[in-house]
Amino acid sequence: MSDKAHAHKSIHEARKEYLRRLTADILRDKWLYMLLLPGFVYFVIFKYLPMWGIIISFQNYVPYSGIAGSEWLGLQWFAYFFQFPSWTRYLKNTLLLSFMNLIFYFPAPIILALMLNEMRSLRYKKILQTFLYVPHFISIVIVVSITMILFGPTGIIFKITENLLGTQINYLGSPATFRWMIIGQSIWKETGWGTIIFLAALTNVDTQLYEAAMVDGAGRMRRLWHITLPAIRSTIVLMLILRMGSMLDTGHDHLILMANSLNRSTSQTLDVFVYQQGLQEGQFSYASAIGLMKSVVSIILVVSSNKIAHALGESGLY
Repeated sequence: MSDKAHAHKSIHEARKEYLRRLTADILRDKWLYMLLLPGFVYFVIFKYLPMWGIIISFQNYVPYSGIAGSEWLGLQWFAYFFQFPSWTRYLKNTLLLSFMNLIFYFPAPIILALMLNEMRSLRYKKILQTFLYVPHFISIVIVVSITMILFGPTGIIFKITENLLGTQINYLGSPATFRWMIIGQSIWKETGWGTIIFLAALTNVDTQLYEAAMVDGAGRMRRLWHITLPAIRSTIVLMLILRMGSMLDTGHDHLILMANSLNRSTSQTLDVFVYQQGLQEGQFSYASAIGLMKSVVSIILVVSSNKIAHALGESGLY
């Protein structure tokens, strides 16, 4: 038998052995794989199968004719968007809100998790965590309603600032305060829930490192800087990479609820534009084309940030 045939036979036998072991492992842990099945079915039905609809981005989609019967337009909708006079304003509002989220909202769960980790009383820590998780389960409609009650013309915060400053601040109608209101609502609603991942990462920190640092005379801030933060650095990098994938996602429902005729210059983002064109105007192909462009940019951001993480010595996302 030739060396080539011998190598081919060895590869074939290795594949058979691998399949045999894989089958044995699956049969051994079959109930664990059954637990995985609902999640797998969910992603196939609601995430992967709908990708077939991306094709309407290149068509003049007519619901009556369906995808197969609609006219093919190629890249016409993409070119049409960049010919739209106000596309730069939509992009600018999206990027500004996304960067503000990245700068102010992203670090908030990390800081809160570090503060909770420093609490010595486990009982009060659990009670505080429970209260911090509650806002996550409150509908954004309720959050906006509370905001309007507090910051509206008859709200308590509106009255306090009027008495202190001697002038009225239109929190809900001013373009200058709109983005800060959105960021503030996001921080209040999701910061507590976001601490779960970082608190889980903090449980893996070896307590002997803290004891050794205390023996060496390191204070609380030095222990935080030299032990705690390096221990969760990989988790922070991973969450940052995932966050980059949603940089262009600003949440149309949140913005539409907070938008009005006075703050429209800052509340109009790409997500709002997609909602308006797709559901209000019935331009399904146009809205899909804009959404597809956002997805492509998000993939580029994730891949690029992951490569940067590897270059800096982190494991990254993959």
